[in-house]
Amino acid sequence: MRDYQKLDVWKKSHLMVLHVYKFILPDFPAHEKYDLQSQVKRAAYSVPLNIVEGAGRRTENDFAHFLDNALGSVQEMEYACFLAKDLDYLEESKYLEIYKMAGEVKAMLIGLIKHLRQ
Repeated sequence: MRDYQKLDVWKKSHLMVLHVYKFILPDFPAHEKYDLQSQVKRAAYSVPLNIVEGAGRRTENDFAHFLDNALGSVQEMEYACFLAKDLDYLEESKYLEIYKMAGEVKAMLIGLIKHLRQ
């Protein structure tokens, strides 16, 4: 079992979730509360949750599987934010900021997955 709190990718993904809650979700209109806003929220917190769950698994392959799931969730969140930008729910600058954070998390996840699968 790994201590997920020591993983840089978990730390970065946790900060990304906090950013989504504090700076992205408040800009969504009320009518999106149970639709796109909910989707962004669930995709965002799914990233560190999958890292945590994978860290508790016994094998490197199992851990890598959950990191793959986390990677998919980052991409889902990234697209949902892109859609929100195109629907004029998010300012371009806020979108670019979360896009950058998501890219950093994706790169870290990919690096860790590659390391585990060597």
